[in-house]
Amino acid sequence: MLKQFLLIICSLVILTPTSKAAAFPKHPPLPAEKASDRIQMVIVIKEDLWPSFSKKLKTKFSAVTVKRTYRNVFKGVSIEGRRKDIQQVLADPAVMQSGPVTVYQAEMGESVPFIGAEEARRYYDRHHRRLTGKGIKIGIIDTGLDYEHPDLKQNYKGGFDVIENDADPMETKGAEGIATLHGTHVAGIIGANGKLKGVAPEASLIAYRALGPGGSGTSEQVIAAIDKAVEDKVDVLNLSLGNSINGPDWPTSLALDKAFEKGIVTVTASGNSGPGTWTVGSPGTSKNSISVGASTPPMTIHFLQVKGEQKKIQLSGMEGSLKWTAAQHAELIPAGKGKAADFPKNASGKIAVVERGSIPFSKKAANAKKAGLIGIIVFNNEKGKFSGSIEKDIGIKAAAISREDGQWLKNQAKGPLQARILAKEGKDQLAEFSSRGPVTHSWQIKPDVVAPGVEINSTVPEGYLPLDGTSMAAPHAAGAAALIKQAHPDWTPEQIKSALMTAAIPLYKGKRRLYDPIEQGAGRIDIAAAIKTETLITPGSLTFSSYSKSMTRTRRKAVLTFENSSSKQQKISFSYPKKESGLTWKLPHSFSVEAGGKKAVPVELEVYPYKMKEGIHQGWLEVTAGGKNKKLPYIFAIDEPDYPRIMGFDFKQGPGRNTLQYEIYLPGGADEAGIALYDPVAYTFKSFLDWTRCAPRGMFKKQLDMRKLKIDPGHYKALVFAKKGNKEDVLEVELEIPF
Repeated sequence: MLKQFLLIICSLVILTPTSKAAAFPKHPPLPAEKASDRIQMVIVIKEDLWPSFSKKLKTKFSAVTVKRTYRNVFKGVSIEGRRKDIQQVLADPAVMQSGPVTVYQAEMGESVPFIGAEEARRYYDRHHRRLTGKGIKIGIIDTGLDYEHPDLKQNYKGGFDVIENDADPMETKGAEGIATLHGTHVAGIIGANGKLKGVAPEASLIAYRALGPGGSGTSEQVIAAIDKAVEDKVDVLNLSLGNSINGPDWPTSLALDKAFEKGIVTVTASGNSGPGTWTVGSPGTSKNSISVGASTPPMTIHFLQVKGEQKKIQLSGMEGSLKWTAAQHAELIPAGKGKAADFPKNASGKIAVVERGSIPFSKKAANAKKAGLIGIIVFNNEKGKFSGSIEKDIGIKAAAISREDGQWLKNQAKGPLQARILAKEGKDQLAEFSSRGPVTHSWQIKPDVVAPGVEINSTVPEGYLPLDGTSMAAPHAAGAAALIKQAHPDWTPEQIKSALMTAAIPLYKGKRRLYDPIEQGAGRIDIAAAIKTETLITPGSLTFSSYSKSMTRTRRKAVLTFENSSSKQQKISFSYPKKESGLTWKLPHSFSVEAGGKKAVPVELEVYPYKMKEGIHQGWLEVTAGGKNKKLPYIFAIDEPDYPRIMGFDFKQGPGRNTLQYEIYLPGGADEAGIALYDPVAYTFKSFLDWTRCAPRGMFKKQLDMRKLKIDPGHYKALVFAKKGNKEDVLEVELEIPF
């Protein structure tokens, strides 16, 4: 049906004399706002033209407001102004790149010894000190840090709050807005030194508060924090934050790439939007940064399975609750939001499913215990998963699940549900929520590595709490980078990244099948092995970009550099991958690298695209270096892979009367994109809210004057569509037209 409507519109474009194809500038399009409306942009300036451009900001471009100036990661500014004034700035030849100010959100044991940190701390640096991170400065861009926490106060060495513009990066407290704890949890994984021991317990922790109340902040604030960290000359920088946009070229990613080039090891969380492909979000898509996915440490994982259903729901146990155990029988009952009146009288021995909100978790649990229940499962009241805690003396099992899983359970219930609790011993499995790659447009493998990110117990204001997320995985890698830096102070960020990837342990789905490179990168980090590695392979993964299916034969080369950090000669050899139709590898013959030396060798991939399927192709090259076998991930694409043509949609009232505005992210641009409106009951087509063709890659924003559209106010079901190549994606949403 939708394709028929697209054909109708195409004929309108051809037949109507006043219709024109949209013309787009090289920068992301700006909203069609009134002259009085103001928008914000981050722009990057060519370094040689920066002096003259900075003068223009005070003269020719004085109508725009400069909110922040970036001098360290790149030459640039964030500006605010009227649309016409912003367009004048973007038209200046000094402007190299630009992007809108976007929103970033904080992503949310036994993990430290599991990744080899305790073994690594038995090694010594060149000053005969144990490897504890001592002397290494780790910057943490997050929600701030509770520097009064007993496990963190001795390692806290200052920082900056880019939100309040002062030198006090304390976590948000309840009286100041929605309280936060995320940055303190991340800091504890990196460098707690008290009741808990982080990966690098003697590293210097420098906190940059870029995410405010509720854990939300803008790209402008994140870039300002990166800029300040470069100025402060930190050694390692951790960003456990992200958005849902899978794009390689946002200014935030560019800032991280520049920080990396200036000598800082930058580490990012890949995101919590798995298990689908193309779910790695910015800045985890940064080319240079170490993007980290989440794996499981040694642990028992519990699942809930409803009788007669295949679906298994993972239970995240709440701190303070009794331990869950496997049971062949469990009866589930709905109990509202867990208030006393929500529990039926005959609930003894059952498990309640309740919604988060209204009252604290401990109160919900206490009410359930009083009603005779043996357990309580709390589902989120917003998208995604969460972690929680209850008071230990309540004596009941409690677990958290996502809103989506909770709604699924509610939809199954026609009364009490029969279910069972399953237990699985987990170790070195990929966390289901961990975002997968690759990166759109560049087709690069992300994440680069994985690290433990499930039920990680760490510091929070006034205590400790286990949390899940790639936010918990990234600081394991940041702490690892600090230990490697202490052991090898002369190593560059590229060498440290190479060590982590070269020494990583590839993870298996089963006995013989590896997780794909776009799921795990090079594998799970092993700090001790990375410190002792005698061979550094750079880059740690190979990207051969994309090939058109119309090509008959194409050859592409990549260059691998092998660096011998040992005291003896090393022999290097490749094993040829299994033969595949349309694919021929040309790999180097066996060669040697002298002690302390390095050697660059070409790796050639010859592809016959017309013989191969469209989409992403990936695998592993087997390399033997110094007698040790290593797996090097590779990737390439044939034509336009099966990435989502739409990655985000937002719709709201515009700043002016009678205006609405929307934005969609188009990872590869779109041949056609628009919004079709339908009657929500009869599902009959009503009108097109908007339509465009030849939309550019990136964030597409537009404002609509409803007086010109002749659309009746009311509630509609809308299909937001985008077509690129031979694929069309559609988002189904509900829209309210207010005028």
